[in-house]
Amino acid sequence: MIILTGGAGFIGSVVLWRLNQAGIDDVLVVDRLGTHDKWKNLVGKRFRMLVTPESFLANVQNRNVGSADVIIHLGACTNTTERDADYLAENNFRYSARLAEFALEREIPFIYASSASVYGDGRSGYRVGTTASLRPLNAYAMSKYLFDCWIEQRALLERVTGLRFFNVFGPNEYHKGAMASMAYKAFLQIQQSGKVKLFASTSPDYADGEQKRDFVYVKDVAEIIWRLVEAEQSAHPIRGIYNVGSGCARSWNELVGTVFSVLQQQPMIEYIPMPEELRPQYQNFTQADMQPLAEAFGRHGWSLPLSSLQDAIGDYVGNYLLQSWQYL
Repeated sequence: MIILTGGAGFIGSVVLWRLNQAGIDDVLVVDRLGTHDKWKNLVGKRFRMLVTPESFLANVQNRNVGSADVIIHLGACTNTTERDADYLAENNFRYSARLAEFALEREIPFIYASSASVYGDGRSGYRVGTTASLRPLNAYAMSKYLFDCWIEQRALLERVTGLRFFNVFGPNEYHKGAMASMAYKAFLQIQQSGKVKLFASTSPDYADGEQKRDFVYVKDVAEIIWRLVEAEQSAHPIRGIYNVGSGCARSWNELVGTVFSVLQQQPMIEYIPMPEELRPQYQNFTQADMQPLAEAFGRHGWSLPLSSLQDAIGDYVGNYLLQSWQYL
């Protein structure tokens, strides 16, 4: 059995799809469905049972969980603008620590979601090093930072696998609202008005729309996680904390321009002022150093399954967003 927390969410449901593609359906999905359309992410998926995070944690604490081959822990509050730091610490740090303790006690492989937000403004670069030296810019990033530090301080890097996701986009993100990717928001804005609004730059180092991020397709992320699950069955599991991005920084203008191109429309972009509350925590540049993960994959004879931005946007728009059923 595989335990998949956040399995009804954006990345989690695509990981579930990838597991199903590999013929695996003995999956315990731990998640809440809420009142929006998140439930659609599970349509057509095969899994053993769906349980809430609260009931699962109670079973963990009561030692009432059966054997598992691996725990993939993707469940978290992913709202980067959430201000309740106590809520974030409970859901993203302490909950994760309890699951990790359970996994380590049972010697169950533990793969978890960290975040590129722990790098803060990027002044220390985007290569995985000592987490305590980083300076996260908001409470969400702090909650992810705390768990990475917890892992390092307990010398657990050779026993777990942490993944620092960069800007992930793709099918099944539709329930995320304001936290959905700019690729999805751009598609909606183009369909509604024919133009896209982007934040104007607040830095003299970047022209409007030329702030750069590392955008990575959710199918590629799911494939990476599947490979990590496969590696757990080998003599050389891939352990430690790794970046998960494309390894290439692209501007917002490029991202939006690609969506326009796939839709065969001329780009029309309007630059709007960035809200004051976002300015202190805004990352003008991110780019994952993917060499460590590439080397780890190489030891298994694998290359990183990374799509070009054009191919990823083409697949997302053509095979999902323009279809009557948009879900993977």
